[in-house]
Amino acid sequence: MKDWCSCHVLTCSTNDFIMSLQITGKLPAGKHKQQIQQSPNYKNGAFQNLSPTVMKPEGVSYWKMTREFFKKHPDTEPPKKIPVVKTDLSKLKGDGPVIVWFDHSSYLLRIAGRNFLIDPVFSGNAAPLSFMVKAFPGSNEYKAEDMPAIDYLVLTHDHYDHLDFKTVRKLRTQVKKVICSLGVSAHIKYWGYKGEIITELDWWQSLQPEPGITITAAPARHFSGRGIKRAQSLWSSFIVKTNTHTIYLGGDSGYDTHFKTIGQKFGPFDLAILECGQYNVMWPLIHMMPEETAQAARDLKAKMLLPVHWGKFRLSMHRWNEPIRRVLEAAAELDQPIVHPKIGQPVYLDEPFKGEQWWEM
Repeated sequence: MKDWCSCHVLTCSTNDFIMSLQITGKLPAGKHKQQIQQSPNYKNGAFQNLSPTVMKPEGVSYWKMTREFFKKHPDTEPPKKIPVVKTDLSKLKGDGPVIVWFDHSSYLLRIAGRNFLIDPVFSGNAAPLSFMVKAFPGSNEYKAEDMPAIDYLVLTHDHYDHLDFKTVRKLRTQVKKVICSLGVSAHIKYWGYKGEIITELDWWQSLQPEPGITITAAPARHFSGRGIKRAQSLWSSFIVKTNTHTIYLGGDSGYDTHFKTIGQKFGPFDLAILECGQYNVMWPLIHMMPEETAQAARDLKAKMLLPVHWGKFRLSMHRWNEPIRRVLEAAAELDQPIVHPKIGQPVYLDEPFKGEQWWEM
């Protein structure tokens, strides 16, 4: 379970602890809290998934999960530095959509002449303390300074491997507008962003920030929280629709019927970007197995699948390259087209993709 390994505060220096308090962020309060409590997805003091979603199956204790996580598991990290393509992001060519993956769930989408940056994590770790959950060698080559001007910063939820304090702070002068899930703005306002550039969306709410672009928040099956208290802000997927293309930004989600519903309402999608990693049978409802990722792409009526959420951090016990191996096999069985770029390799959606199995080391 993702926040389980990255949210517990371990013994640390005073300076690290003080910094961790700022990194943790702020929960919605006052009028903001009163507003989000009116959401139909907020019940019994917390946001809820559409389907009943337990964090762990019956019979699995948190002690067992902790013990299993800290066991020595083979090949959970790559044997050598991950290969990277260094791309000048200010000079991406072509008029059609282009996606550049920065590993895990961070990527740049250029579409309709606008730059969308999704869940950027460039600090080198995915936890409140710098020595915890560190990036694999080679996987953190891109920095905030490498990003072009960002028209839309999209934040799906507030877990540390999706909402990174240091990165978000560094990007402040480059970001024109922020689109985030309901409640997430409390963190980024605390970190210095002006409220007038932020738009929060509840599930099924849409925003048309300019002619020819519509952004819609849609359900996901997950949870939120950067500390002890969970589910005080929402977790979402997002749909970006232009005059020519429709892209699905999946965020984190376990498998459920919402994928078919979204596919029926908004599909077909030219591209679905879906999580594929950090899964385990001890938390089967909040992350997808790779085979479920491939099926979710079919449910969405996706013409192309880009699997993310793997290859940068160890947040589970599977082999580091197992997710891509399994999802490729599952996609082939379902006849689901798939792309698997290197970090930094541009994927031009309207052009044939030339990839290689770079993870076989």
